[in-house]
Amino acid sequence: MKRIAVTIAAAIALSGCASMAPKYSRPEAPVPGNWPAGPAYQGATKAEGSALADISWQEFFVDANLRKVIDSALKNNRDLRLAALNIERSQSLYRIERSGLFPAVNAGGAYSAQRVPGTVSSSGESSTSHNYSLSLGMSAYEVDLFGRIRSLKDQALEQYLATEQARRSVQISLVAEVANNYLALAADREHLRIARETLTSQESSYQLTRRRFELGVATALDMSQAQTIVEAARVDIGRFTGLVAQDQNALELVVGAQVPAELLPGGLSAVTALKEIPAGVPSEVLQRRPDILQAENELKAANANIGAARAAFFPRITLTTAIGLSSNQLSGLFSGGAGAWSFLPQISVPIFNAGAIRANLKVAEVDREIFVTLYERSIQVAFREVADALAFYGTLGEQLTAQQSLVDYSAESHRLSDARYRGGVDSYLAVLDSQRSLYAAQQNLVTLRLSRLANLVTLYKVLGGGA
Repeated sequence: MKRIAVTIAAAIALSGCASMAPKYSRPEAPVPGNWPAGPAYQGATKAEGSALADISWQEFFVDANLRKVIDSALKNNRDLRLAALNIERSQSLYRIERSGLFPAVNAGGAYSAQRVPGTVSSSGESSTSHNYSLSLGMSAYEVDLFGRIRSLKDQALEQYLATEQARRSVQISLVAEVANNYLALAADREHLRIARETLTSQESSYQLTRRRFELGVATALDMSQAQTIVEAARVDIGRFTGLVAQDQNALELVVGAQVPAELLPGGLSAVTALKEIPAGVPSEVLQRRPDILQAENELKAANANIGAARAAFFPRITLTTAIGLSSNQLSGLFSGGAGAWSFLPQISVPIFNAGAIRANLKVAEVDREIFVTLYERSIQVAFREVADALAFYGTLGEQLTAQQSLVDYSAESHRLSDARYRGGVDSYLAVLDSQRSLYAAQQNLVTLRLSRLANLVTLYKVLGGGA
């Protein structure tokens, strides 16, 4: 029995000492070492600094109400909950594969009774036999000399890590989507406010024009022109009222719960600006994006699977053993001489399988090349996403400055044209044109400010986000 124990211990020690998986080497990133350069990128922040993955979303999103809405989404969103459940499932699958490295020891007890009738007994007398037994042993433990089980364990581990990165990707995307919906709601409420203010102003102007018409100072054309911008403002009020309702519905859907009214934005101007972020170096930024880390984990899993496929060409050795007590009487179960043991080593050698093992190895090797290609493509897509966001970021600053100047000059032009009309110098057409220009400039300024904030949210997402 001592020899058997030593043999089993040696077999366990030898298990997993070898692995037939290829040595993993990270593929070269198929993208340039620097972000694109040119006029579109001159305003982009490219200074090196802390990676965005090290900046928490609580730090990046400065607005207190927006942070509360995001926190609610992280607790209630079903997509994120599903990703967390997938992690738990993958973790359990990894534990299942890992358990194969160790023998499963089971304890058992049995009792059997058998009566043999005299008609079939050699003595001609009927007899009843009893048997009691207790045992401790393992069944069909595979000695992993060629690393098959270890390769499967490594594959399961990488798949588990991939699901964790997938959860991070879902969280980053969720945070960005909540922020974008929140900002869209704020912008449309700002659009609605401008439309209402314009309607109030133009109704007052229309009443003034109507009194002037009744006094014979203004013409019927002036009346009609004043009425057109009033009706246009009413149209926009109806349109933006509908958009605000849709924006709130979209926000609450992604949050997964009703958003309290006190947390909803009053307008875009009430939203605290987001934190500016450095772009960093491509090789550092892209390797920290969770979707790229997920692709690399899947590549490592495919690489480990090759080891399992290669090990299938070699013999599989399994051990079954049991040590226990056996007696025909319960009282004699623990007496001397009741010891019993069994030891059953088995070896299985593949001889002929019509090429199935070789085909399985070929599948594993092709799978690895597929995941290499997917990994490289994910890097290329990520590089393009960051480059596009930086190009937009680099030009938005100048656009915002110019648009703000346009609003200021349009407001001054409207003030002067209105004064000239009231003084009888110009017709109402000049007032109408200046008012339309001012209204369009104000609405475009809100749209640009939304684009600026949404671009920062996009940079947060494509640069890897933060936990």
